[in-house]
This record gives sequence, C-alpha cells and structure tokens, in this order.
Amino acid sequence: MKIRQILATAVAAAVTTPALLLSVTPAFADDKPAAQTQEKPSVAELEKAAAAAQTAYDDALAAEKAAKEVLESLDENSPLAKAAKAAKEAAVEAAAAKTEADQAVVDAKAAVEALPETATEEETAAAASALAEAEAAAVAADQAKTAADAKAVEADTARDDERVAAARAIGEAQKVTKQALADKTAADAALAKSKEEEAEGGEDGGEDDTCVPEPKLATVVTGLPSTVVAGTKVNFKLRVTNGTDKTMDEVFPFVYAHATDRSGLNDLDHLVHLQWSTASSSKWKNVDNENYIEKISPLKAGAHADIKLRLTVDASAPAGNGVTFVAGDYWNDNGTCGGSPDLEGYEFMIAAAGSKPGKVDDAKPSTTKPNTSDLKPQSAGSASPAGGSLAATGSSSATSQLALASGAALAIGAGAVFVVRRRKAGSHA
Repeated sequence: MKIRQILATAVAAAVTTPALLLSVTPAFADDKPAAQTQEKPSVAELEKAAAAAQTAYDDALAAEKAAKEVLESLDENSPLAKAAKAAKEAAVEAAAAKTEADQAVVDAKAAVEALPETATEEETAAAASALAEAEAAAVAADQAKTAADAKAVEADTARDDERVAAARAIGEAQKVTKQALADKTAADAALAKSKEEEAEGGEDGGEDDTCVPEPKLATVVTGLPSTVVAGTKVNFKLRVTNGTDKTMDEVFPFVYAHATDRSGLNDLDHLVHLQWSTASSSKWKNVDNENYIEKISPLKAGAHADIKLRLTVDASAPAGNGVTFVAGDYWNDNGTCGGSPDLEGYEFMIAAAGSKPGKVDDAKPSTTKPNTSDLKPQSAGSASPAGGSLAATGSSSATSQLALASGAALAIGAGAVFVVRRRKAGSHA
C-alpha cells in the first residue's frame, strides 16, 4: 500500500466534503465518516479540489470587497444619513419654534399684568385672549418639538443600525475569507504533496514501500479519565510495545489531543495541552509541534516502554468533547521504517470549570489493539525528541478521524499520517 499520501486524502476530503465538519461527540466512535473508506484521490481529483477551493476563495474575497464598499457608501449622502440630517434639522427648528412660543406666553402674561386700573373691558379681554392664544401655541410647539425629537432619534438609530449591520457583514465576510483561504491552502498543499509523491514514485508511478504499516507496534493509553474538568490537569500513561521479533532502533511515540465545544463546530485545540516525561527525563516537557515526544532508542523485540503524559485543559474551556490520538513510528539504522497503521483514539468529555463529575471511568480506545500482556518492559531512551520525523499512521481508517473538520488534518501537521517521513538521506542518516 502507498502510505505517504493519506494526509492529502484527509485534506482533500475536508475541502470537498463540507459534511465532515468536526463532530467529536459521544457518538463519534459509532458513526464513521465517509472518509474512512474513501480512496486516495488522484492528482486530477486534487487539482479539481484545488481549483474549487481557489474559486471559493476568490468569491469570498469578492464578497468581502463588496461588503466593504457597502460600508463606504454609507456616508452623509446615503438615504438614511440624509433622512437623519433632515430629521435633526426639523428637530432644531421645532425647538426654536417652542422657544419662541414660550417667550410669547411670557410676553402675553406681562401684558396682562401691565394693564392699568383704568383699562377698559375691551382692553382686558384682548389681553386675556392674546395670552390664551399664546399658551395654546406654546402647547402645540411643545408637542411638535417632542414629535420632531422622536423622529430625529429614530432616524439616527436607523442610520446607525445600517452602519452596524454593514460592519457586521464585513466581519462575517472576513471569516468566510479566512476559512476559504485555509481550505485553499490545504488543497494546494495536498495537490503539491501528491505531485511530489508521484514524481518520487518514478514515471510508472510506482509506490514507495520503504516505510510499511506495522500493526504489532502497539500504543495503549491507560489512566486517561473519560471526563476532564476545565482548569485541571490529569496524568496518564502511554505504553509503546514492540510486538515483533525484531529490534526497532528508534521508535517515535506520537500523541495529539483534539477538542471541540458541545456543538462540535468550534475547535478548542488551543485550550488543551499535552506534556510528557519518562524515567530518563522526569521533567515535564511539551509535546513538540509535530506531536511527537522523546524517541525510544532502541525498543527491543517483545519489549515495551512507558511514557507519562499530562493533559491540561484551560479553565476558560467550555464544556465539550475531546479525543487523544496515539500512534508510533519506527526507523531502523538500515533505513527501514514503518509505524502503527491506525491512530488510537481515546475519547473524553470536557466538563466546565468547577464541575464535580465524581468517579469516572477511564477513556476507552476506538480501535482494537494486539494483546501485549506477555511482553517484557523496557525504559525509554534519552535521545532528543523527533523533529520532522516519520508520521504516525497510514491506513485509510485513520482518515475518518483526521478529516473530522476542514483543516483538521493540517492542524495535526506532520504527525498525523505517513506523509512527512524520515528518509534515508534525511535527518536520520
């Protein structure tokens, strides 16, 4: 089997099949995404996916530009801006009219009070009538001002709401553009990798059988709780077992924690952290950016090595779901190499900070592992962590886990599948 392009398969599936958006839920282990049985795409299919991703990105850029133009058009000459300006002017005029009417009332009252004792009945009646008219006009002016003020506020609100809606539309368009760019990048990378692998395979497109799947290289997690409370740390153990009858000169354990909120749509990877330690290196160290930890050198036939792991979930993490993937790769001094054909996925729930879940069971693996109970222990070596190392898994069954979301395969990086592998002329020479 060709084992170096499974990541390309996962990426292409994520780009071309939106239904694979992340859904790590309690039913995750039971419902297998279609990508699990999907054949590796050809270069032509990847070219089509890359072209579609490019088109989607171009459309997203155009939509973002159009949204920005809408906001820019909402200047003082826009209909709602003009309406707001006119309403404000009307309110100013109404206020002036009310001031004038109020003054008329003051003047009318003064005229009544200024009437001399010798004023005739006609003069007194005229002054009283003028006062009554002034007071009626003042009431009308006050009502007109109230109505004008309300219209001005309404017009201002409509204008502001329009601008806020336009700004939000830009924000949403930018999110779409960002996702489209990520999909485009993934598709381009998958295509480039596929072409590279095709070229390396020779004109006949021959497969590279240097690295092979090795199901007897077992990785088993114990002690990982099935529920982890946000804001806490949990310690557990990874046992890597060489179930073959040959020594593996260098074994590279692979670990990767992935999480989402309860909706399954929001990635929480930045809120979950993995660290490791061994008997030879007791200080806790972060898993490297390719999701590898310290290599075991060597791992003898029938032997196993135990690595301590620590999972930390930030207190800010919302309730959600997680899965810890494990696998192992090996590289021999003679240039042969291989690794676990599948990722082992151990699912756990994330409880909100402060939760009291009580006693919980350990997380269970999503695939069956070989029986290694009769194998003898061996401690891990103290060599440096693997960098740019052989990736962790190669069978198509892993792609259902890797293609959980658009871009999930790329988030795992070089450590997800047999893609970024150690070569004879590479860093392991």
